[in-house]
Amino acid sequence: MQFETLEVTQNDHIATISLNRPKQLNAMNRAMFREIGEAFRWLDTQTNVRAIILSANGKHFTAGLDLKESGSAIDPSGGDPARVREQLRRHILHLQACFTAAEECRAPVIAAIHGACLGGGIDLISACDIRVCSSDTWFSIQEINVAIVADVGTLQRAPYLLPNGILRELAYTGRKFMADEASKYGFVNHVTDSREAALLKAQEIANEIASKSPLAVSGTKAILNHSRDHSIKDGLDYVATWNSGQLISEDLMKAATAALTRETVTFSNLLESED
Repeated sequence: MQFETLEVTQNDHIATISLNRPKQLNAMNRAMFREIGEAFRWLDTQTNVRAIILSANGKHFTAGLDLKESGSAIDPSGGDPARVREQLRRHILHLQACFTAAEECRAPVIAAIHGACLGGGIDLISACDIRVCSSDTWFSIQEINVAIVADVGTLQRAPYLLPNGILRELAYTGRKFMADEASKYGFVNHVTDSREAALLKAQEIANEIASKSPLAVSGTKAILNHSRDHSIKDGLDYVATWNSGQLISEDLMKAATAALTRETVTFSNLLESED
């Protein structure tokens, strides 16, 4: 697929999505939101993709929402107020769905972050499975500084990634928090010396994930996402049903043999959909 605001590449079982509006500090316009959703949904159909790295070109990961463009989305002069607001609600739901595509993608997503990651950038990386950043990275839940309630996922996902009191402070004040603070609270998995090192760390994690059974990895992601949003009882019932359908697989036999023989095993790709 060809993209206007992204670079999408694949090397063996690892795909990389790079935000690619460096002159605009990767500010997120409508095209970028749409293409992020399209890219993750497309990669979800590529059964040889087992892990995805999300990165960005240029000096910063992203400056967040492109405010120059976003004003048109909240123009109150478009006619009947109720209809204008119903249209705005659908627009917000569309933006949410674009980032939810990363969360729903079968392959785990590893964000490799550098420089500034503001506003919508935190919405996006919160939908990823794993976050790695360089030591110069700084974050801000920026929406409060422009009189907006963050509405594309940060306030829903970050409570599972940050202590509640810390998240509230960050969301109410919009203050910067640096890589070391993000690491202390577990918001990021690893902090590296540079952007290049963050990408290498993300690649290392992606390679390790790609070496595992893709059936088990995609199942584990689905179970973790379900368990976050349901009770323990519901989660246990769901995983029992899941494994009753997929536990007995050729991957299990291969992995068990490899554990006994200490040999490297190669797993087959998932099957393509007939749709």
